[in-house]
Amino acid sequence: MEEKTEIDVIIVSYAQTDELKQITINGIESLISSEDPNTIKFNVIVIESEKSIAPYQYPYSTTVYPEVPFGYHRYLNIGIDMTSSPYICICNNDLLFHKHWATEILKPFQQFIDVYSASPVCSIHHPKFGFKLNDGFKIGYRVRYEVAGWCIFFRREILKVIGRLDENYIFWCADNDYANALYCMKLNHLLVTSSVVDHLESKTLKKQSHERELELTEGEMCYFKKKWDPRWGEEWKEVN
Repeated sequence: MEEKTEIDVIIVSYAQTDELKQITINGIESLISSEDPNTIKFNVIVIESEKSIAPYQYPYSTTVYPEVPFGYHRYLNIGIDMTSSPYICICNNDLLFHKHWATEILKPFQQFIDVYSASPVCSIHHPKFGFKLNDGFKIGYRVRYEVAGWCIFFRREILKVIGRLDENYIFWCADNDYANALYCMKLNHLLVTSSVVDHLESKTLKKQSHERELELTEGEMCYFKKKWDPRWGEEWKEVN
């Protein structure tokens, strides 16, 4: 009998409205139905920011309501600390998982010992940037290109090299920081174009006030530049 692969899936959610709550539910249901449970087991942890719906538990998951203030990396670290499987997938809540996405994204990890991180392709987003579905593996570190910040899959062991996710990032630039860390440590990252997970594009962010949206986005650039510019100097070309 083939050994079952376990994957810890950490989802950050903010169910301010019934619509946003349903988006998280839809994503989890698409995740669970995407694979044969006899071959792949998903351990789903939802980190929920909306405390008013506690103690609600999302289907097929363990749902936690942190007492600490929101931070995208802070909340992901909470989920990572709760789990122990060799593979981790960190996710936005506004995703739809296609059939066999995990089977496909595992292939390069099983085929190459020097693949440490990957993202699935989005059939909505990536074709606009010149990527084709089922077109092999694309190595790279560009955010929104090879690094799809809304869904990142990696070997747990890389955390021994890059450390915990940097909790100074509240929301924006978290994926840029992760990509830079991989590049710096020479850890290969791939876009796997046969693994399809669609991103519904910032459904939660668009529900925020203009002031809160600016706080969660543009304000993060200052810390990012302060952290990385001195490391690389003028010759460093930032990932997009």
